[in-house]
Amino acid sequence: MDNGPSFKSKSEEQAQDWPRLAAYLAGEGFALDLTNRPPRQFAAGFGNLNYLIHVDGEPMVLRRPPLGPIPPGANDMGRESRILSGLSKAFPLAPRCCHACADPGILGAPFFIMDYRDGRVIGGEVPEDIGEGGRRRIGLRLMEILADLHAVDPATVGLDGLGRPEGFLSRTIEGWSKRAHLAWGDDAPSLVDELGGWLRARVPAGHAVSLIHNDFKLDNVILNRKSLEPVAVLDWDMGTRGDPLFDLAVTLAYWTESGDPDVMHRLNQMPTAAPGFPTRGEAMEAYARVSGRDLSEFIFQRVLGQFRLAVVFAQLYRRWREGGTNDPKFAEFGSLADDLLVFSHDIAMGRAE
Repeated sequence: MDNGPSFKSKSEEQAQDWPRLAAYLAGEGFALDLTNRPPRQFAAGFGNLNYLIHVDGEPMVLRRPPLGPIPPGANDMGRESRILSGLSKAFPLAPRCCHACADPGILGAPFFIMDYRDGRVIGGEVPEDIGEGGRRRIGLRLMEILADLHAVDPATVGLDGLGRPEGFLSRTIEGWSKRAHLAWGDDAPSLVDELGGWLRARVPAGHAVSLIHNDFKLDNVILNRKSLEPVAVLDWDMGTRGDPLFDLAVTLAYWTESGDPDVMHRLNQMPTAAPGFPTRGEAMEAYARVSGRDLSEFIFQRVLGQFRLAVVFAQLYRRWREGGTNDPKFAEFGSLADDLLVFSHDIAMGRAE
């Protein structure tokens, strides 16, 4: 089992105006192959649409936002292309952005084209050919990658003006609280406001500032097919400068353990409950060891990261409910979001970790 790229069937693909794109790219000096190697849509992911295309004879990836309403601050192609254009110089796991287009008149939304990195991607199920030793190595390697990213000096890659790190945590609370009310609407659970109040009362006085990915998880990492060494980190559309411990908390919000409540197993985003993978506690220890950061007051970021994930799935459910996608998996995300919110509250109250 090589876990190479999987593609949607022709009937499932969300087609683009490929001839219009070909004409546009020709004007920019690029040749898009529509005859011998027509574009194919990658099957993975719930958000942005990604297509394998061939430009000037080379495989590349076209990336654009999903159809339908876009939540505030999400699916930002301009931000992502800017990050990749700079970060790839100092962080080799970031693919190089080859071309960006802000004109929605070409494909109906801004898009960009980046390097294609071949390898295997692991989603919610652990491949049978990866033993416990390999699983542990992958889990610990994720923490090393995150620490390496947080060690990059934004000024050296032209990203010292990215985002607004001052007041980042308070703004993050308010932003995700607002998104929660938009996503749930009039049916927003009372826990939304309760968790918002809990977080506002505990904002740390200060925090470190680094480049952060903001959605770092295993299926956003491409691994070498044989060695399992990372060859790329994907999905940078929410990247910014902010608290590196929040970035860690976002990753751990996906990190399921065997003893977790049912909702974390239904989440099925990372196969870390399988034997061999480090626990969340071991992952934290590995990150602290590599980064040298103090995690003694990590509970605030942990709750904020888990709360954010609940809101993400509430947004995805709302998109399905409003006709932005016909993927049947999205129909389950309403109850998933509700239960993730409860789990976030349990962590805040000390009933879970």
